[in-house]
Amino acid sequence: MTLRLLKSFALSVDHKRVPISSSAQRLLAFLALQNTPRSRTYVAGMLWPDVTASRANANLRSSLWRASRTGHQVIDASTQELAICKHIDVDIHAAATRAHQLLDMSRSCDDILTARTREDLSADLLPEWSENEWVLVEQEQYHELRLYALEAMTERLTAVGRHGEAVAAGLAAVRAEPLRESAHRVLINAHLAAGNRGAALRQYQQCRRVLLDELGLEPSPTLRNLVPPHAGHSGGATPEPPARRIVCRPAGDAPAQGTDTSAPAGTVPA
Repeated sequence: MTLRLLKSFALSVDHKRVPISSSAQRLLAFLALQNTPRSRTYVAGMLWPDVTASRANANLRSSLWRASRTGHQVIDASTQELAICKHIDVDIHAAATRAHQLLDMSRSCDDILTARTREDLSADLLPEWSENEWVLVEQEQYHELRLYALEAMTERLTAVGRHGEAVAAGLAAVRAEPLRESAHRVLINAHLAAGNRGAALRQYQQCRRVLLDELGLEPSPTLRNLVPPHAGHSGGATPEPPARRIVCRPAGDAPAQGTDTSAPAGTVPA
């Protein structure tokens, strides 16, 4: 049995979706994210914080009954505690484990530098459930974790020469947080490692536009130093210096003091 919390909620058995009520979904998702047994009082108070304790406990009993109506055991319930059943595989647990592995620079991660890892790290936790305070906390924690992990994945893929995959991971990080300079930096480095200086420059210019439009800030010196010093500001090549104006006078006229008489032969008077 599998429980999907990334992108959306889905409980499945052998790839077949199991119908479950909305209140039972929230109970199951909460217990899955806790990943440890919790007291009934704690669960009721977290899921129904705006009602009396007796009402919250009644709601909890109703949700437990609805969860049992799925025909599958999904919650281990005792008189005091509740927990998600251990036989249920939860996608965010595996994704978080891989994220922490990517951030541990003391270990090799070749086995998890995969499209599946990138996809899981590209997905938000229950994005349509933001009306609950407990969900917001969990969403923010996973969002930050996956951003750091995507950047680490980009750097690892760049280091081993898998440039296309590195760019894909970097793009996922930028999409998740367009104002995050570190995401743009690892993506620019991936482009440069692949020899795509034009793509690197375009990415820098995109970052600069977003920072100026949204925050009124210029990119940091660290980011500016990745591209030619003039490129990110003009958006084009270095302008040619203005031509020196040369004034020619009729023969016999003496030049005024300080006049430049070094014009090359054959200069046509203006």
